[in-house]
Amino acid sequence: MAWKSDYLDIILAPLAFGMIIAYNVQLYFRFRRNPESTVMGVNNRARRAWVREIMRDNDKKNILAVQTLRNSIMGSTLMATTAIILSSAVAAFLASSYDIKKPIRGAILGAQGSSALVIKYMCLMAGFLLAFLCYVQAVRYTNHVTFIINIPSDDGMTPDYVADILEKGSNFHTAGTRAFYAMIPVLLWVFGPIPLFASVIILVPVWYVLDRAHNSDGKTTNQKGRLSDSWNGHRRRKSCDHFSSSEPGTDERYPEPV
Repeated sequence: MAWKSDYLDIILAPLAFGMIIAYNVQLYFRFRRNPESTVMGVNNRARRAWVREIMRDNDKKNILAVQTLRNSIMGSTLMATTAIILSSAVAAFLASSYDIKKPIRGAILGAQGSSALVIKYMCLMAGFLLAFLCYVQAVRYTNHVTFIINIPSDDGMTPDYVADILEKGSNFHTAGTRAFYAMIPVLLWVFGPIPLFASVIILVPVWYVLDRAHNSDGKTTNQKGRLSDSWNGHRRRKSCDHFSSSEPGTDERYPEPV
């Protein structure tokens, strides 16, 4: 009976984690190939448009920009705090006495040894730590944007560069949120591989609905993506030509913030 219980974990756990990894890998390539077909791509395009509008009329919209970025930083900070608290709670539970973990053993199927429980709790703690690190990077990049978005373009700070930094911050925030989502099946894994597999079966379709851009079909999305890419490329070339002609000695490439 113990042999059969162990094989539930050996079969269902890799299948569940494989589904999570496979979905996110295909989402990444779809995002790289056709950003407009994903919510992340549409949101990134909207953020770039927002940065251009803010920097175009900076004197009137500088307060709006700082307040908006501050709200984003507060959201990432709250999620980072939640992640590190949950990670600390899991670590404290893992370091607790054997008697605390003993009552749940009779209520689960699958591997019930001490090493199996340690692996499950370690995966849970690692996921929350990953989410924490992603949110910290989101705060870091967004904080950089609060300093450079109000710098006039004449001083060499182009909207495309500012938008790139903001996009990195938003992508890290998205990665942290996805890590939080992925921890739901890992948490249910404590109660056995069957809840783990069932939750992944539910989570992947939910991800698909949330990640898909609902405002257009595939053909229109591809056309919009090409138009958006050509427009952004035109703006980038125009901006680089402007700064190259006005300041010949200035390097148009900017170092990544530290």
